Amino acid sequence: MFSTEALVRARGDILTSRNSCVIGFGKIGRAIAQTLRAQDLRVTVYDSDPVKRVQAHSLGFRTSTSTAEAVSDAELVLCATGNLALRQGDFAALRNGAYLGSVTSSEDELELGSLDELYQRTPVSAQLTRYEVTGHYFYVLADGGAVNFVHGAAVGAYIHLVQAEILAATAALSHTHFQPGLHEMPAADRDAIARTWLHHFER
Repeated sequence: MFSTEALVRARGDILTSRNSCVIGFGKIGRAIAQTLRAQDLRVTVYDSDPVKRVQAHSLGFRTSTSTAEAVSDAELVLCATGNLALRQGDFAALRNGAYLGSVTSSEDELELGSLDELYQRTPVSAQLTRYEVTGHYFYVLADGGAVNFVHGAAVGAYIHLVQAEILAATAALSHTHFQPGLHEMPAADRDAIARTWLHHFER
């Protein structure tokens, strides 16, 4: 939200009291929605998973039954699905002048390449691009890439926890026969990884 607001303010625009939309209501999407609400934006949530839409509704967020409906009135749209959130046909539903951003890579969230022959792209600033076709325009933050990295955001040493668990999972797969399906690392392994991390970084 810090980077999103900074890029919007660079145009002399503000987000307070605007309509916003969050696509994807996982851990990141939920945090974004709560931050938007705390900053006095009206928030609509869309997630393809009906259970997550129920969760959003139970937390007081307005929910929508489709992507197009969710974005149609939003002046700020943030995508946090980790999948393809907006496809070619969805962009036409964006409100004129809407700001569109992602918290993952553009390839994951936004099918922007499909707009190359339809929309004219005009750089507004280093991290803001205007997409325009007759009668319709919107702005894309950070070329559709992770807006949270615009100002150098990083997870720091905590990334080693993720990397260590990936290595541990790889080792487990090479030494143990698992039934097909999803599996989690045992709590003991996570505990060992956390203790090792603390021994190295907790100084």
